[in-house]
Amino acid sequence: MLIAANGLAPGRRFVRPAQAMFDRLSSLAVALTLIVIAIIFAALAGGDALSIAILAIAGIIGAATVYSAAAPVGPLPASADSLAASTATPSLLRHPDFALWVDQEREPLIGTADNIVTIANDAAVRLLGRHIVGADIRTAIRHPAATEWLSQLHDDGPIETLNLVDFPRPGQRWTMRIAALSGGDRIIFLSDRSAIDAADRMRSDFVANASHELRTPLAAILGYVETLQDMNGDADLPTRNRFLSIIDREARRMQQLVIDLLSISRVEADRFRRPTTPVDLAAIVRNTVAQLRDSEDARPMDIVTTIDDARQPMLGDEAQLGQLAHNIVSNAMKYGRPGTPVTVELAREGKRVRLSVSDEGDGIAADHLPRLTERFYRVDEARSRSVGGTGLGLAIVKHISERHQGQLDIESEQGKGTRVSVTFPLGGDA
Repeated sequence: MLIAANGLAPGRRFVRPAQAMFDRLSSLAVALTLIVIAIIFAALAGGDALSIAILAIAGIIGAATVYSAAAPVGPLPASADSLAASTATPSLLRHPDFALWVDQEREPLIGTADNIVTIANDAAVRLLGRHIVGADIRTAIRHPAATEWLSQLHDDGPIETLNLVDFPRPGQRWTMRIAALSGGDRIIFLSDRSAIDAADRMRSDFVANASHELRTPLAAILGYVETLQDMNGDADLPTRNRFLSIIDREARRMQQLVIDLLSISRVEADRFRRPTTPVDLAAIVRNTVAQLRDSEDARPMDIVTTIDDARQPMLGDEAQLGQLAHNIVSNAMKYGRPGTPVTVELAREGKRVRLSVSDEGDGIAADHLPRLTERFYRVDEARSRSVGGTGLGLAIVKHISERHQGQLDIESEQGKGTRVSVTFPLGGDA
């Protein structure tokens, strides 16, 4: 059966309740009056009692039939306004499931009706303040570009992405998108793009710094090679040997820089893959110290070790852990004062093991400590280059320690020295 908007079958007539009752009573009164008149005439005409009784019963049946045939009582027909209200599409912003979804969103999300904020999730409240609910969206988002865009936006306008530069604080960037709904409702999405911009800047800085670091030794090599070529054998042997020594040093510096660049690239590529190979950190540190003592680096005999004979098992990448230990110890050898000890300690602390390397150098100012693990960051650029540093050593240490769920700590006091520690969780069966 076809159901109309008011839920009743089409084609039937419905009247108001008072009118219907009046019609029924009127019909009944007319029928009863006719019955009474008929009985009176039958009695006056000399009819017998049985005929009169039959006539009365027939009259009552007829009256009942007339009463039941009268128009039935039904609901009032819906007005145009009430019909439109009943058939209008309900607002999505008022649906309980929408509120539930909004609460689960981690990024700011705002619902507006006729430019008035009707709903805002926790992330939006933290970003813009609790006062935005009930306020005009054009004043709730305090950014000139957002205000202008929202003022010019129409319901049938295209869905675009607007960049909010320096929002909500200088140096940050957010994007705003709007989804238009029926009835003037809108959903506004805000997304933080500050981290993406920072990553892009880091990538650009990395390329620029790497190019600069490679260009400096390359320029020295080319300069001295051209000088040797112009001498045509006229230079004395000591001068030639000095030039060749400089070329060799700068070439090795370039080689070490390339090695470090490849190392940090590999470590970053593996940062989301946890190591699963059992290794012995104590054996790795002892082997690294032995290699440094046998190398031609300065101060190999200044290394003092305090390493337990017991194994320190953990899950790790042996090559990367060896590089981590090498970078920390070699840094202490480069920047510590000659003739002072470089102390290497490895000790168990509950369910973790700590590798610590201390030097007795000039130390580092406190404002430099948070940036020591940045790529190419140097406290003293001239001294770092003179000792052969590439500016990537501690950045590599940071990435390796993070991959192995380690905690890197750097402590320093000017005039007394620096202590670099990495704590790893024990595990595995090396």
